[in-house]
Amino acid sequence: MSILDRFRLTGHVAVVTGAGRGIGAATAVALAEAGADVVIASRTEKQLREVAEKVEAVGRRALVVPADLADTAATAGLAAAAYEEFGRLDIVVNNVGGTIPNTFLDTDEGYLEEAFHFNVTTAHALTRAAVPYMVKSPDGQQSVVSISSMMGRTSGRGYLAYGTAKAALAHWTRLAATDLAPRIRVNGIFVGSVRTSALEFVAGDDSMRGEIESKTPLGRIGEAEDIAAGVVYLTSRAGQFVTGKLLEVDGGTETPTLDLKLPDVGP
Repeated sequence: MSILDRFRLTGHVAVVTGAGRGIGAATAVALAEAGADVVIASRTEKQLREVAEKVEAVGRRALVVPADLADTAATAGLAAAAYEEFGRLDIVVNNVGGTIPNTFLDTDEGYLEEAFHFNVTTAHALTRAAVPYMVKSPDGQQSVVSISSMMGRTSGRGYLAYGTAKAALAHWTRLAATDLAPRIRVNGIFVGSVRTSALEFVAGDDSMRGEIESKTPLGRIGEAEDIAAGVVYLTSRAGQFVTGKLLEVDGGTETPTLDLKLPDVGP
């Protein structure tokens, strides 16, 4: 087997959440280019159909599942949908998540719990539902990848709910890897600033984007395909000796790249 063959996923089946755009969409297409059929889910069917066309253009199949992925029953149901459509399930990519930055005093208990639910509980629900199907696959190359954030390993003002949830997802990854070894590998990615609609929402103008670039050692904002490449590595034979790890795909950053300029607490 050549080194490039180790990155192939021919005949595998993947579920990718939040796959209508950004990292999820790029990941679904990358997995298809590596040979996998994919189940893609998000709220917006139109976006999913566009991603499905790209998957089919490289000769693979896509099952489109429009769903509110904050609903854990709907998220968990993706595992059965994959097995019913394709007869196997090998890869789960827990990409859905995110939380809008907020001040400390505006981050009430409900806001924090929603962040945890959307970023962690959904990942657990899908993975738990997927495991009984994944262990049926014959080749022992099944894996889970969860998309965390560099804010889950560092600190920055305004990111309390988001960073806490992403840190929890990272440690969930380590613990799940121990529980599911040696049959299923579980890894994650600490994502840096990546050019997505979520980043545009937070850093919409040129000056803020310039700040991000200047604070990133590699001098640029990441592309969704940078993360997708990491997912292909972690889910393929190329990463077969890796489990319980968080790959840092963040341009070399060790501190937040965007100062939200939130005021100090108090008078």
